[in-house]
Amino acid sequence: MDPILLEYAWVLLVLIVLEGLLATDNAVVMAVMVKHLPKLQQKRALFYGLLGAFVFRFTALFMITFLVKFWEIQAIGAIYLLFISGKNIYDKITHKPEGHPNQKPKKQSGFWMTVLKVELADIAFALDSMLAAVALAVTLPELGNFHVGGINGGQFTVMLLGGMIGLVMIRFAAKQFVVMLEKYPTLETAAFLIVGWVGVKLVVLTLAHPELLIIPEAFPHSTLWKMTFWVVLLILAVGGYLLAVAKTKVKANR
Repeated sequence: MDPILLEYAWVLLVLIVLEGLLATDNAVVMAVMVKHLPKLQQKRALFYGLLGAFVFRFTALFMITFLVKFWEIQAIGAIYLLFISGKNIYDKITHKPEGHPNQKPKKQSGFWMTVLKVELADIAFALDSMLAAVALAVTLPELGNFHVGGINGGQFTVMLLGGMIGLVMIRFAAKQFVVMLEKYPTLETAAFLIVGWVGVKLVVLTLAHPELLIIPEAFPHSTLWKMTFWVVLLILAVGGYLLAVAKTKVKANR
């Protein structure tokens, strides 16, 4: 096999793994957002969410060299994720138990409002995903004489394939998370903590943007930060799961 094609194949494999990891965050958000809907509507909301993510990510591929210039886009994504995380955790803490005299019925979003929220979250995640894809793709030697969105055609093709495979992973992962949330309802708090932690990740990316440089530009890509992010994410996921299982067993034994 041609050495260049072998290098492309290797980077595509790495990108698919990376997209799979990033898809976990996106899938958690989609799952907790559609959980309150009836079964049939859950599937439809996930389908529309995936369709919207496909359209936006495909568009973002063509516009990435333009989008990355605006730190405001990352900032809006960070604020949005931190807001939905904080609001839902606050609602959980202040929620009155069943039968409490002061309990007010929680108003849930309708179908289309839920779809809109999923799409907004997808936009926040898409930029993060595309930035990671660009960082990997530009390390490849140029292949072909055409360019798309300011990126070499060969590099663009690798990004496109990796991104589309990542979307398929999101769809199946989100479905599994919905099932888990139904089986272990208390897992929802851990899920929203993860959403907030991803929001912190976008805050770090925003602060390191070349136009701000409040923190060093290289910090979000440093081994220290990447290790910190994934270790905390793992602690939240595993710790939340174990706690949810333990609480479910206690309730079952009563």
